[in-house]
Amino acid sequence: MFYSKDRLHTFTCEVFTSCGMPLADAKQAADVLLSADLRGIDSHGVARLSGYVRLFEAGRANMNAQHKVIHETPSTATIDADSGLGLVVAPKAMDLAIEKAKNVGTGWVAIQNSNHFGIAAYHAMKALPHDMIGISMTNASPLVAPTYSKERMLGTNPICMAFPAGSHQPFIVDMATSNAANGKLEIAQRLHKEIPLGWVQTKDGDESVNANELKSGGSLLPLGGHKGYGLGAAVDILSAVLSGANYGPWVPPFVAFLNPLENLPGNGIGHFLGAMRVDAFRPADDFKKHMDQWISRFKESQRVDPNQEVLIPGEPEFRMQLIREKEGIPLNENVEKDLQELAQKLGLNL
Repeated sequence: MFYSKDRLHTFTCEVFTSCGMPLADAKQAADVLLSADLRGIDSHGVARLSGYVRLFEAGRANMNAQHKVIHETPSTATIDADSGLGLVVAPKAMDLAIEKAKNVGTGWVAIQNSNHFGIAAYHAMKALPHDMIGISMTNASPLVAPTYSKERMLGTNPICMAFPAGSHQPFIVDMATSNAANGKLEIAQRLHKEIPLGWVQTKDGDESVNANELKSGGSLLPLGGHKGYGLGAAVDILSAVLSGANYGPWVPPFVAFLNPLENLPGNGIGHFLGAMRVDAFRPADDFKKHMDQWISRFKESQRVDPNQEVLIPGEPEFRMQLIREKEGIPLNENVEKDLQELAQKLGLNL
């Protein structure tokens, strides 16, 4: 069934305010989730709504968090998120990074004591209207095994970089550092489909196409072997070792039915966000002119299949957003059932 973005946004706000979240924060959290659904990243949209509620019910998510800056320089800051949702604190942190960039050219903000922050692209893209390059990343609960290991040590640890352009749409690369995000497995589970080889391994380190492999002790595989392992590790260090959050195997799980480990080295999960003024390097109009040329040339590159268009990172999501803003957002029947049950529990109307 298809739902309008406005209806889902209102319902999402109602869910969060029912849990004690201030309305302004609820609207911000809903903006982040609906941006994922509009861009076709269904794994990180309203499908995760009940998960946030369960974290709240388990006492692990503070819906009325009062985040604070605990360390600061003219170009950097570290924020304690007060166990709040990353959906709320990460956009505020990005705003702070942008303000610092306006003043000194670049701004960088690390966050500790947070929870899941939705899609990384939402936060990085906030820099674009200011003619800035946006960067966002986060660590996550351990599901990925290092190369040559079968032990879960890293999260999918996504990273996004957003570059403004002129007449073209911005260049936005938003990717997990594993071969596939856990949300892709969740979608395959709902559809009862097998997954491609190379996404996961069994608990013994053997290849598997079973979308439920993680439930049996298996692990996700890093993107491109040791290269993805290194990239995911760098995200973990910037997001958590630098901020004072938990890292590696100590990152608390997103699912509420699993308890965090004892004797944790840090606080919550961590994020890292940055903004760079283009005109700190060269005039913004010159940069955007050359970005347009860069994009045009890559799109005109020779095709393997004449019928297969060469796309720029971020272009499929932009096209999907145009469609879904007009036609509505489709919800998988299992997601819709989950939201109906959530509505019934909270006395709301989906």
